Amino acid sequence: MTPVELSRTVLRAVRRAVDAGELDVDVPARVGVTPPGPGGCGDYATGVALQLARPAGQPPYRVAQVLRAHLAAADGIADVVLTGPGFLNISLHRTAPADLVAEVLGRGTRYGFADADADADANASTAVGGTLQLRCAPDPRALVVADATARILRSQGVAVRVGCTSPPRSEWTTVLGVHLDADTDAGAHSRPVEEIRPVPAPGDVLALGRDAGRWALLHPAAHDRPRTGGEHLVQRESNPLFRVRYAHARSRALARNAADLGFAAEPGPVDHAHGIHALLADHPRILAAAAAHRAPDRLARHLVAVADAALPFLPAVLPRGGEKPSAAHRARLALAEAAGTVLAGGLTLLGIDAPDHL
Repeated sequence: MTPVELSRTVLRAVRRAVDAGELDVDVPARVGVTPPGPGGCGDYATGVALQLARPAGQPPYRVAQVLRAHLAAADGIADVVLTGPGFLNISLHRTAPADLVAEVLGRGTRYGFADADADADANASTAVGGTLQLRCAPDPRALVVADATARILRSQGVAVRVGCTSPPRSEWTTVLGVHLDADTDAGAHSRPVEEIRPVPAPGDVLALGRDAGRWALLHPAAHDRPRTGGEHLVQRESNPLFRVRYAHARSRALARNAADLGFAAEPGPVDHAHGIHALLADHPRILAAAAAHRAPDRLARHLVAVADAALPFLPAVLPRGGEKPSAAHRARLALAEAAGTVLAGGLTLLGIDAPDHL
């Protein structure tokens, strides 16, 4: 369950409490869910009871007790604990590893995306009329960060437009693959504008080309100065971009090799998975956090973690020597393909190609 889906579940709990006559309030348009704060527990927490207490004419803790009964019965919720004045701390059911892999393969590169009509919290503070306005300076890094941020926000159901304070050099947009929707100058629009202001990159990043250039600008956090040297082009393990793309290409090669051997992926139990399942399960949360914090670097670092977990696992996928393909091989192949799917989807959101051959 993604944060957006959990937010909807909390809203449904409020509606059920209102319909049952337990609360006399207007159902809010959206509810925020965040990681638990100090003293909290579980996977997520929400302060919706504190938000509704005054209009309901009841103490926050009593409102939380009412909502807890409805939340605890919802699909996907393992437990709901009340803390403090009325915070709801929610623990989610853990998806079985094989079911998780099946979900990733079923959703494909859109795994972790919110529904197109999601009421994403990411745009709650700045969206007017349903569209978020991002604006950046005519600087290569600002352009790329704004472009990648918009891609990630759209994956979470947020309508976004990206503009620049003045026309950028044409080669910055063409070489780096940046799409500008329109000028979002606050003087020309009534909608609020959110500024994207990363630390500028030194030197000329265009020499790296689109993929390496975008990675060089996106992988560091916005407040860190990026490196724009040739280290992003080298084809060896010291280069994080190479590891991510190589892990994806290897997963695609394994699928082709398995087809030659007469078997295909089938999710099932996998021993010694190197923590890949946990990283795949965390992918929707990473996308939601990257959108909410306007931080594509979070996604880039997550892809590196997935690749670094997958690479030691991939050599064990196919049968060795005289082995015949078994259920274990099919399950390993499914996990490898799921990891490759997450890598491909994440690279696409960053505006970087994910080649099947490398």
